[in-house]
Amino acid sequence: MSRIRILPENLANQIAAGEVIERPASVLKELVENAIDAGARQVEIQVEGNGTRLIRVVDDGQGMDEDDVLLSLERHATSKISSLAELAAIRSLGFRGEALPSIASVSRLRITSRRPDASLGTQVDVRYGRLLKVHEMGSSPGTVVEVSELFGNVPARKKFLKSVRTELAHLEEVVRNYALVRHELGFSYSVDGREVLRTPAGLDTPQSRAERLLQGGGQGLIAFAGPAAADGEEERLPAVSGYLLPPEAEGAPRLRIFVNGRAIHDRMITHAVSEGMQHYLMKGRRPAGVLHLWVAPENVDVNVHPTKQEVRFQNPAEIHQAIIAAVQAGMAAHQQELRRDFFQKNEPEQDRQSAPQAYPARSGASVPVLREPARLFVASPVVSAGAASPSPPSFQQAESDSGETKGAGSLDEAVTSGNPDSAAACGEIPACGEKPAGLRYLGQVLDTYLLCESEDGLLAVDQHAAHERLLFEKLKRQFAARSVARQILLFPRVIECTLEESQILQVHAEEIAALGFAIEEFGGNSHVVKAVPALLGRFSVEEVLAGVFARFAEAGRGQGGVRAEEVLADMACKAAIKGGQALSRQEAEALLAEMQRAEIFSHCPHGRPVARGFSGADLKKWFYRG
Repeated sequence: MSRIRILPENLANQIAAGEVIERPASVLKELVENAIDAGARQVEIQVEGNGTRLIRVVDDGQGMDEDDVLLSLERHATSKISSLAELAAIRSLGFRGEALPSIASVSRLRITSRRPDASLGTQVDVRYGRLLKVHEMGSSPGTVVEVSELFGNVPARKKFLKSVRTELAHLEEVVRNYALVRHELGFSYSVDGREVLRTPAGLDTPQSRAERLLQGGGQGLIAFAGPAAADGEEERLPAVSGYLLPPEAEGAPRLRIFVNGRAIHDRMITHAVSEGMQHYLMKGRRPAGVLHLWVAPENVDVNVHPTKQEVRFQNPAEIHQAIIAAVQAGMAAHQQELRRDFFQKNEPEQDRQSAPQAYPARSGASVPVLREPARLFVASPVVSAGAASPSPPSFQQAESDSGETKGAGSLDEAVTSGNPDSAAACGEIPACGEKPAGLRYLGQVLDTYLLCESEDGLLAVDQHAAHERLLFEKLKRQFAARSVARQILLFPRVIECTLEESQILQVHAEEIAALGFAIEEFGGNSHVVKAVPALLGRFSVEEVLAGVFARFAEAGRGQGGVRAEEVLADMACKAAIKGGQALSRQEAEALLAEMQRAEIFSHCPHGRPVARGFSGADLKKWFYRG
């Protein structure tokens, strides 16, 4: 007797249901996708209990006649594809024909449907895969699908469901996802007769709908989009758009990703958004918002996962780069909005028009070029990364008693005399006498926060975070030009390195030189340091190199490459003025003025917010004067 046998149809359907129907939310997802594919304009969803008692989806789509209703209950019966060519370019949300038979095998299913040109509709009742009855009845055009007693015949599956609250959260997530991506559709969602969500069909803008559905706590959204495709290129180029919650958004929001209108999970896309928000997000935080990606259907495979929640791209590197560029441009444009909110409420219209565009141009797809700050960071004397030539007279150094290297009188004198060139080289704030426009400096709180009166309220600035960001942007520009300002040591310092540190200096010699160091071997594990970055000239050589070694060692242990910007961020953090450091009025106003001119200022390179505004309305509300 043969040991291999064909599974009974009902058992095969239950196995298929195990792949497709994971929880009540899986049922709702399949039914909503069918309603969208049917051309519905309004979708009404009713849920009872945790979704196992009842899920009811009503749509006003094309509907079905009796033959189509019965065929829809057969496995692999579909109206959406008919050939291999169509399978390679899926344009609908559903296409396998597995959803309804899989649902029917683990529930009591009732389908009522009527085509708009028919006088009567058809109702079909199925109980755990067995057809009970089919009859005609009066109904509205469209389709009503009722799923009750879900997993009633597979108690093991029902036992492993989570709490009612968790299952309802998953159900609501399905509704929010499709309400976000299908702006032209109206959705209503109720649980146990209580309306939870209602979105009208096409009566609001995508951004206003996103602001409601993303639950951002009223913190506003950051819009982003990629370059528009040229005529005839729509099918070739990936189109990227969406909205991000501010980096400091509270709660635990998530990033919702849609590819050609399909909600998916994708690590590559999430990574690209994180890369685009690099140096805006604090460590441990993840980007949140909604991202829409439209690619040619033949360039994406949506048939790689039973629940269609994962896809595979033909050109992932191009898509990754397009998303990074779009998000970076959106964050750059957001800086201009914050500048107007914080500093320039009544900015002239022509100034607004001259601000950098939110999205990169069609060719190049890069972030707008940032202009050089005017005064706080004037270019300082530079020595080429490859050679240690004598420094200019104003940077002749002598070794101090404490072991730190600094100019023999010249640096200190330059700072106190208000010379911005030398002050910029060593990270100090030049007291240049310039005042910020549109702000009235009030004073320093806890020697850390600068308080200012703005045109419509109060602005608080973290002095360390603000200065750190400005220094970081300066270092980035210098590093990109391979011209990080160096401070030549009058007396080179010999240091003893561990074996790991010696290997780092050998393997990463070029990168370390580009960061502004001049280090040569001195025999064994000894090395001689001849120059350090000018911003860190007032710190001991050992202290400066300890941070660099730690960053390179951390990257080496993680089997990943070293990010130059992370080292630059550490350098900026070390050189910036500290919290608890008293500033004179002139220094504080000079920092605020430079912050106003900077293209990027809202967050320090480690993601902490730099400033926070409190409007006059907020102040009135606090004191019940509104």
